[in-house]
Amino acid sequence: MDSYIPRSISPFISDAHRHYPVTLLSGARQVGKSTLCRHLFPDYRFVNLENPTPRSIANADPNGFLDSLGDTAIIDEAQNCPGLLSAIQARVDENPKLRYVLTGSSDFALMHTACQSLAGRVALFTLPPFTFGELGAERIGIPTEELIWRGFYPGVIANGISPDVFYRNYYNTYIEKDVRNLLNVKNLNKFDIFMRLMAGRVGSESNASSLSAEVGVSSNTISEWVSILEASYIIFPLRPYFANISKRLSKMPKWYFYDSGLAAYLLGVEAPSQLSYHPLKGALFENMVVAEFMKRRLDIGKDTNLNFYRERSGKEVDILQTFPDGLRAYEIKSAKTFNSEFTTNLKYLKKSLPEPPVASSVIYDGETFRPTAINLRDL
Repeated sequence: MDSYIPRSISPFISDAHRHYPVTLLSGARQVGKSTLCRHLFPDYRFVNLENPTPRSIANADPNGFLDSLGDTAIIDEAQNCPGLLSAIQARVDENPKLRYVLTGSSDFALMHTACQSLAGRVALFTLPPFTFGELGAERIGIPTEELIWRGFYPGVIANGISPDVFYRNYYNTYIEKDVRNLLNVKNLNKFDIFMRLMAGRVGSESNASSLSAEVGVSSNTISEWVSILEASYIIFPLRPYFANISKRLSKMPKWYFYDSGLAAYLLGVEAPSQLSYHPLKGALFENMVVAEFMKRRLDIGKDTNLNFYRERSGKEVDILQTFPDGLRAYEIKSAKTFNSEFTTNLKYLKKSLPEPPVASSVIYDGETFRPTAINLRDL
């Protein structure tokens, strides 16, 4: 494949950038933020604040640093100089025609400051790993086990790096750069155990108390570590569906990885063939599908509209998606052969909710025959 693959989020960023003097693109490390911004704005001055020299200049003299960049600039990894945002605010207030594009890998370090300093002046976007749609027709011929194993990061998809090499180096880099910077994790071995336990619980409600007993740290520490993973765009929550919004936010969520390849690596999967008999293949398949739904929301610049449904009796539907015209419900199955029992909970849901879903489907690994069943590649 070509080294640059067009991103679905591009037109939304370009449109917002015409109206806002500052555009902030966040996302995990190595999802292609810099590449995308340089492609969209090839004439803008580019500077990377991971580089010690410009970072030192920006921290010591933010206004002088901005003077050197001119009227249009891409400032990569802007979380490394939080004070720069206040200087940008003052400048765009004086001259709304200025245009700055900021990127960042840490929600903790950047988004909170940006929302305070640049309120009303900044358009916010999050870039996820690739979606099925961005892979194009190539996705059709790739076995499902390989899709899960190789994941959707540009290093694997566009640059051809072997997944086992890429994710090993990615994970080690993440530990060194983000975990140490975001929080003083004293025992990296225990954090590593925690990461692998989270991968083993994809699609499950992870209780901090049970995790703390297994890892050997406090429940508060587990909660902090979960926040780190979420803030650095490694995992995201899927909250239970309740008509009452306060209940929806307060109940325990299920957790998913933004990328199935990283989750598979953490579970010790070294080749697609292992997934044929792996006990967590179904969970990883579900993770890949739920992440696809989440990534597509991010790609159009919108917040999540995803929930799951579960009753105390055990009846559960994997995804409920809220739209202005009503709910859409999805069951996720890794099977290649359709079974009518796959629709049992979907039928139950239609009878149980005061406002039943306007549409429902099974997403699985077999032949598409809409609307009842959809192959994951045809989402």
